[in-house]
Amino acid sequence: MTFQQLRLDGVSRSFGTANALSGLDLAIARGEFVALLGPSGCGKSTALNCLAGLLPLTGGSIWLDDARIDGQPPEQRGFGMVFQNYALFPHMSVRANVGFGLKMRKVGRAEARRRVDEALRLVQLTEHAAKFPAQLSGGQQQRVAIARAVVLEPPVVLMDEPLSNLDAKLRLEMRMEIRRLHQTLGLTTVYVTHDQEEALSLADRLVVLRDGAVQQIGTPEEVYAQPVNSYVASFMGYRNLLDVTVTGAAGSSVTVEGAGVRLTGRGSLTEGPAKAAIRPEDFVVGDGTENALDVTVEIVEYHGRELSVSARLATGVPVYFRTDKRLAPGDTAKIGVPAERVLVFAP
Repeated sequence: MTFQQLRLDGVSRSFGTANALSGLDLAIARGEFVALLGPSGCGKSTALNCLAGLLPLTGGSIWLDDARIDGQPPEQRGFGMVFQNYALFPHMSVRANVGFGLKMRKVGRAEARRRVDEALRLVQLTEHAAKFPAQLSGGQQQRVAIARAVVLEPPVVLMDEPLSNLDAKLRLEMRMEIRRLHQTLGLTTVYVTHDQEEALSLADRLVVLRDGAVQQIGTPEEVYAQPVNSYVASFMGYRNLLDVTVTGAAGSSVTVEGAGVRLTGRGSLTEGPAKAAIRPEDFVVGDGTENALDVTVEIVEYHGRELSVSARLATGVPVYFRTDKRLAPGDTAKIGVPAERVLVFAP
């Protein structure tokens, strides 16, 4: 099916009196890779299941160009689906699993074989076609699930945390595989994940959700570097969130005090309570640094080329930073952060 845009207009889903998804508005262009990002319970899987037709809407609508599809059953939408648990048929070979959807659609035998062969080649499983799922590794099983989805040549592929059951090495390999397939086939993909690194590396755009509501939609670069609030900042790696009060403002430069610190940062607030957000990797250890803080080291974790350090201010407020300098628990250190790396948000 050729289309130009998949559109969600005010899509909502309630369970009793609880809103799992509230008024999601999102337009996805053909060939775009969009990641729905957030912690457990934020509504991202609910949104995907509504798209797939596995959950009915309690509000809003879903459109493929000018055709409304939210009233259609899943099989009529024709979307490919890749589940977290693979959902392979254990009694069927790899080839039979990949070709199952084509068989259900009564695709001719020769055409089905051609498409299955091509799908197996794309996911690099041709030599495993006769094996059964139990004979494959987790990464290979996930590739079978992906091949089963793309063999249908669907207008949209929906992926629900497809890498969460894999170990760290396999996750990285499969992440690259999914990106390669997306670039090769130009698939329109909606991808659910709680892993911000995964989302940043794969997606063209991110949709950050909280309690069923959209917090920010933007490119990975926009969401990473310009979070719109403290929730998005926290989720995107700003681990240090300090409770402060704005004491001065000039343009986009903001001075804040609180938690035993006085900092200059960037923000739009002119007065009142605020949160100062700082990434651990943006701190610099040493004298003469901007926005200097005195800390006492509590925990040091070795991460290869650098250390991940948990420390405390004199007021007892925890601070997290990374450094390549040798530190040990009990050490005192002076750390600082450039003003442009301190983001100030409403609390």
